[in-house]
Amino acid sequence: MAEQNKTPTTGHEWDGITELNTPLPKWWLYVFWATILWAIGYWVVYPAWPSLSGYTKGVIGYSSRADYAGEAAAAAQARRVWTDRIDALSVDAVVADSELLQYAAAGGRSAFAENCAPCHGAGGQGAPGYPILADDDWLWGGTAADIYQTVQYGVRSDHGSARLSEMPKFGADGLLDEAAIADAAEYVLSLSNRSEDAAAAGRGQTIYAENCAACHGEAGRGMKEVGAPSLADDIWLYGGERSDIVAQITNPRQGVMPAWSGRLGDTGIKMVSIYVHSLGGGQ
Repeated sequence: MAEQNKTPTTGHEWDGITELNTPLPKWWLYVFWATILWAIGYWVVYPAWPSLSGYTKGVIGYSSRADYAGEAAAAAQARRVWTDRIDALSVDAVVADSELLQYAAAGGRSAFAENCAPCHGAGGQGAPGYPILADDDWLWGGTAADIYQTVQYGVRSDHGSARLSEMPKFGADGLLDEAAIADAAEYVLSLSNRSEDAAAAGRGQTIYAENCAACHGEAGRGMKEVGAPSLADDIWLYGGERSDIVAQITNPRQGVMPAWSGRLGDTGIKMVSIYVHSLGGGQ
């Protein structure tokens, strides 16, 4: 206690407890000042401080982006033994080559995870409003060439060659009244054996034949030429309940898929298309 009383205090005391003015160890201070000097040296040597028009480049002009660009270019060069072959062939020819098929599917999986999975799911399982890619139900065809065209140009995108079709707004535009729409929906339910009103379904059959069969087919199995979905299975893009069907007939939602040409490049699009085709639902 006597030794403690010889130590200067800060003058702070509370409840009989005095705050001593004990200096920091010298080794700690040396380390502290060394880190400050190191930081100043780092600011001088490496890019560090932002400005209104850029940033300080540093004495050595180091750029992690330049390093990445160089590494990416070297990796692309190493892959050219494969990508040049894929680039020179049609997507069907790549599928027919077992060696290229394996490489393309692996590369397409990475590209799919980065660009497509946010909408279609990691395994192509889809989501409400986004088609499943792992089944055998395709709006525009499920061959590798069909998928390639869809990925390349998109659906209802701003590309001039995009897949394009549009379901009429039967209710919003006054083409059918509410009663007719309800009967048509009941008939659509009957196509998958889910109708609970035979009389309404019978009336709806006539309405369907006059307004819907041209695109969805007489048996409701869809037409890939115009991107019209099958209505006779249990796969629904916007829901298959009666209320969902009525809403879609009344004021249909028109999904949009972006065109990936110019984003992934032709080789990347081929690899993504081949990967999607390999998910299990390709035709």
